[in-house]
Parts: sequence; C-alpha cells; structure tokens
Amino acid sequence: MAIPSLQDGIDKAGSPIRLLWQPNAEPWTPEVVEREYTGWRQEQAAWHEGVALLNLSHHMYDMWIEGPDATRVLADHGVNNFEKFAIGQAKQYVPVTSRGNIVTDGILAREGENKYLLSGIPAAQHWVQYHAEKGGYDVAFETDASSAFRPGGGDPKLFRYQIQGPLAAELVENVFGGPLPETKFFHSTPVTLDGRAFRALRHGMAGQAGFEFIGPWEHAGHVHEAFLKAGEPLGLIQVGALAYATPSVESGWIPSPVPGIYTDPELAEYRAHLPLFGIEGKRPLNGSLFSEDIEDYYVSPYELGYGKLIHFAHDFVGRDALLKAKDEPRRRKVTLVLDPEDVRAVLGEGQDPGFVLSYARHRVESAAGLVGMTMQSASIDPVGTVLAQTLIDAEHAAPGTEVTVVWGEHPGSGTDPEADLGFPRIRATVQPSPFNEHARTLYRRNR
Repeated sequence: MAIPSLQDGIDKAGSPIRLLWQPNAEPWTPEVVEREYTGWRQEQAAWHEGVALLNLSHHMYDMWIEGPDATRVLADHGVNNFEKFAIGQAKQYVPVTSRGNIVTDGILAREGENKYLLSGIPAAQHWVQYHAEKGGYDVAFETDASSAFRPGGGDPKLFRYQIQGPLAAELVENVFGGPLPETKFFHSTPVTLDGRAFRALRHGMAGQAGFEFIGPWEHAGHVHEAFLKAGEPLGLIQVGALAYATPSVESGWIPSPVPGIYTDPELAEYRAHLPLFGIEGKRPLNGSLFSEDIEDYYVSPYELGYGKLIHFAHDFVGRDALLKAKDEPRRRKVTLVLDPEDVRAVLGEGQDPGFVLSYARHRVESAAGLVGMTMQSASIDPVGTVLAQTLIDAEHAAPGTEVTVVWGEHPGSGTDPEADLGFPRIRATVQPSPFNEHARTLYRRNR
C-alpha cells in the first residue's frame, strides 16, 4: 500500500486549511524529558537568576550533509552567506520558496570543509534533501529523527545539553577546571571531560549567556552527571518540557512558521514527495484568526527578523522575490505584553491561570480592525504575565501601542471567518522583539 503524500491529504481534505485546522490543538512540548522537575516557575527563574540545565537531546531532527556539493546545495536553497562560514561555526539557516515565503529555519553547523549538520524542525531538511536529489548534487545524507519518531526507537546519535543563566560561566569553570577559550556567539570550541571529547557551542537564550554542549550519545550520561554534581552548590535546576518551550517568546524566535509550500503549482511534485504524516501535514493551525486561504499564514524572512541574514551576492531560490520585498515588509515582529488583569480574568477566571502556552494564531485588533496575529504565547513568570510573539502591521508596531488580542478557537470551515463568536478580548501593549533588552542588543554583538 502506497504511503499517502501531503498532496493526497490536501486533496482528500479539500484544501490545505481543511487539512491543518485543528481547534484547541495541544501545544507542542519536547518529548522524553520530564514536563517539570521543580516547577515551571522555578525553572524559568533559573536561567534569569541562577543556572539552568536544559536537555535538547531528544526533540531535534538531525541531518548530516556531506560531499563535494554540500556547500553549493545549501547555498542554492538558502538565503545565508556561505562566503563567511567557518568550520565550527553555526548559523540560522533560512530556506525560502521561489515566491519568497519561508519554508522554516534550522540550525546549520559546519563540521568540515564539505560537511554540515542541519538540526531542528525537519521541514528545512526535507527541502534541502529533495532539491539535492532532484538536482543531481554530489552529496550524501545521514539522518537521525527526533526520539518521538526515530524508527525502532533507541537513543539519539548526539546529546545536547544547554547551560544557561548568570551562573553558567561559574558552573562551566567548575566542570572543566577553568574557563573555556573565548568563543564568539554561535561558534564552537572543542572540549574534553575525563577523556571524553565533544564541543561547546557559544549560545544564549532570553538574554542570558551560556553554552550548548554537543557530543556522541555514549558520553551523555557522564557529561550530564558531571553538570548535575558541579551545579549542586550553585543551585542548578533542570528545566522540564513546559518551561523549555517558553524562552523563545522572550528571545524573539518564532518557532515553526507555516511552510510556504501548500499552494504554488510549481511545488506540486514536492508536495507529492512529502509524506502526509510528516511535519508539513501534521503541525496544526488553530486560534481566533481563521482564513480559508493558507497563504494568509505564510511569512517572509523579513517579517521574522531575518533580513540581516539574507546575502544577495549569491544566487538562490527565492532571491528575486526577496529583492522585490526588501523595502516593504507588510508586518513586523513585536512582543505583546498581555494585561495581567485581563489574563487572570480570561484565562484564569479571576485566579492565577497557571502555565499558559499556545502556538495559536489569535487575532490582534485595534480600533481599525484586524492588525496582526500572534505566533506563540506563553507565561513568563519573571515578567508576571503572558507574552506573545506577534506579527503586526507596520503602522501599529511602535512600542507602547495598545491593541487587543482576541482569545478563542474558531471552529474552522463552515463558519464565517469574520463571525462574532463572543470571544473575550485581552488588552495588550506592543513592545520590541526580542523582549529581553540584553538579547535584543548585546548577546549577538560578538559574532
């Protein structure tokens, strides 16, 4: 029996929206790790005030790309600058369609002259591998799915542990017997621990300095235990799945935008190639902002704040479309600070609403009507309310602008997108993205 394709699913459902729209969809959180270790509030506080250990080993999809044409295939299908890409460096890889819509982003690490590791949500990996095989590039692929989808189960090929927070440097010094070599942001340095070799990627989240340690899974237990033991005097806290999903809201990274692949006739063959039961066919859409047209949910790299990553000095898929759109992004990325009283009234019935996490596309309105949509919303306990990463019309993007968020679940096809369904409104104030000032201004300056 043939495996159904994404195009099969769209045809059977009647449209991409009818395939993807799922009111009240459960928000994604990482697999395998505990949902909470000490409580999501304490875990969020740890990377703001102390030191936190985050386990990224299980939820990321890895694809190694190796061969004489490795750089060429990545450059041909991504906006990034490959003229300045050192071995040991990582970049946020941004592939787009010929119409300039983002496929999704991923973390691309250069491991050798002709070898790369692309990690994250697998839509970017699918895009690169498909075009490499179709285009006859001299390159080979090795993949390791996330632990929820790894064929046959088993362990990951790599461990990934993040150490973050104001005390991160002290903890790292305690583990390795001294400070690590000075390393630029998103560059890595080789390290050894008790004879075990791996690497440290200079990283940061929610404005806090730190490292992501990456190495062979066979060393995972030893490295993890070393961090726990050295971190005990510093009050090290392990971060569970709930809290892990929230720092992106402070850091200004919008996870898993809708891939711009569902409607372009030129991508019919690609949709027929993709399996229905992959990320492109199963990542749900929901919220109060409903449209029958999936293209209303497409985004450009400019809207996501990736304009500085675009390198026009080389040819790549989508280059012409991005050149045309360069000076006129229709929306801007901002952080909405939701009114705490309204949050309690709407989400907690007057009480503390507890943990809030949503990837819903909620309507953002002003007196003029619809002006934007939320992309991810989450409780940020150190801030004292819910923050929402949001794309908003440029004329409403100034910090301090007051808007409202329509919080609810549109039932989907069969109900007028503009119907008044009685959803509650939550007042909100526009602030910059990233919301955290250090993340916004400092931690990327030494790239």
